[in-house]
Amino acid sequence: MKPNYKSTMYACFIGYIVQAIVNNFVPLLFVTFQKSYGIPLSQITLLITVNFGVQLAVDLLSAGFADKIGYRASAIIAHICSAAGLIMLTVLPQIMPDAFAGLLISVVVYAVGGGLIEVLISPIIEACPTDNKEKAMSLLHSFYCWGHVGVVLLSTAFFSLFGTENWKILALIWAAVPVLNTVLFAKVPIYPLVEEGETGLTFKELFASGIFRMLLVMMICAGASEQAVSQWASAFAEKGLGVSKTVGDLAGPMAFAVLMGLSRLIYGKYGHRLDLDRFMKYSCFLCIGAYLCITLVPNPVISLIGCAVCGFSVGIMWPGTFSKASASIKGGGTAMFALLALAGDVGCSGGPTLAGFVSDRAGGDMKAGILAAMIFPVVMTICLLAEKRDGKPVPYGNIKSPR
Repeated sequence: MKPNYKSTMYACFIGYIVQAIVNNFVPLLFVTFQKSYGIPLSQITLLITVNFGVQLAVDLLSAGFADKIGYRASAIIAHICSAAGLIMLTVLPQIMPDAFAGLLISVVVYAVGGGLIEVLISPIIEACPTDNKEKAMSLLHSFYCWGHVGVVLLSTAFFSLFGTENWKILALIWAAVPVLNTVLFAKVPIYPLVEEGETGLTFKELFASGIFRMLLVMMICAGASEQAVSQWASAFAEKGLGVSKTVGDLAGPMAFAVLMGLSRLIYGKYGHRLDLDRFMKYSCFLCIGAYLCITLVPNPVISLIGCAVCGFSVGIMWPGTFSKASASIKGGGTAMFALLALAGDVGCSGGPTLAGFVSDRAGGDMKAGILAAMIFPVVMTICLLAEKRDGKPVPYGNIKSPR
């Protein structure tokens, strides 16, 4: 049977699992790296900064070459880089004079893959001839959440059974996922995002659109609303419940990721019955309520529940904004998705940074930092409300490429 658009969607779903692997596997090994290679933990945590810094750069640069070499070639390169980086983790630190340099090179390689996946997968899904693209987009982004949950749970189970000293075997097992998906992307049909004879909009043309500028703000808020709480969830669990870090990771970030994935899965399954604008607005209201619950309720257990509820509330923000951009800006092409991904990553970095800065100024009070970060879901709500005037949708302009 010939591959159809469903096989393309399955490849995209696995692609987001690959991104979850490259973003969430190595942080589980930080203490192991510290003990095995004698590298200071402060230096090892720099790997997170490098990972997301490279992905930000790829977000920006990919618009210039993805269209030229094609989505299939770009997706294959993304998966090869992801697999190569994971495999290099098991080799380079051992053979290089400086183990940290080996880790750093490995992270840079798989970060290129992760950045490309983030830019490419959403437009590939958007181009598939599905009946309800909003549903498909939400379902797609849920797979990052399930990938995140799977990486932590399966890795924790592996370490419990076989010991952390065998982490290299697990790294090779995880590397098999992008290897297999490379084969799948080589065969599945890739549909054009922009109609034949047309070209996507340029950066200048996109920024000339007021609705696109608003969508960029929404993407920043989506990433910041998500990560400002997600980054603190484990600490809340440890301090509030008095549990170990392992249990704290499961009770905090895992609950957040599961409920975020559930939100995306619900819209992915029932999106044809739900109004996206209304779903996003109610989610914003719920997010603001969760932030207030986390910061103002003195009971630590209730605060932890607020963290989990926040995961559900932010679930639709990122894929919903992508869907709104696709529906409102015709011919946006790769440049549009690249800039939206870049804005989302800026928010993912900026949200925790603001929360951390305010917390530090407040004498280490985490709740003060998260209360300050509530500005992001508030601004997101304002943007959604601003889209309507006199009860009717504001026309988006449906910009088309002049070429």
